[in-house]
Amino acid sequence: MPHTKELVERLVATHGSGRQALLPILQDVQRNEHYISDDAMVEIATQLDISTADVYGKATFYTFIDTVPRGKFVIRVCKTIVCDMHNKSQIIETLENLLKIKVGETTLNRKFSLLYTNCLGWCHMGPAMLINDDVYTDLTPDRVRDIITFYKNKN
Repeated sequence: MPHTKELVERLVATHGSGRQALLPILQDVQRNEHYISDDAMVEIATQLDISTADVYGKATFYTFIDTVPRGKFVIRVCKTIVCDMHNKSQIIETLENLLKIKVGETTLNRKFSLLYTNCLGWCHMGPAMLINDDVYTDLTPDRVRDIITFYKNKN
């Protein structure tokens, strides 16, 4: 918890202590910790002088904020019908085979999490996926293999 307390204190100093700072603080905790722990929610509530329920409500409302541990690289695959029409199922199958996990799971080494997400805004170039903040479009199984190989070799 000391690390979490120090992190939240630093983020409050950066973003302020008003209610408007809640989302930026949640996003930065997510960036640092790869999820929002219960301890972090309590510390944020304490520092911002708001209820833990308010923090939890905001943290669980947004798809891109996780309240369970995720991998270092979170892969989010667009689940829209447009990506379905562009063979998204082949992309999911390739990812699941390469990573040895199913959608919704995280690899044992905590390097990758595989999730569905709503529209990424790249329907015109689907199927699309996001790995942390990097967008990949016009995916094919071969392209996915190359992308995952690149990330497997990253620290």
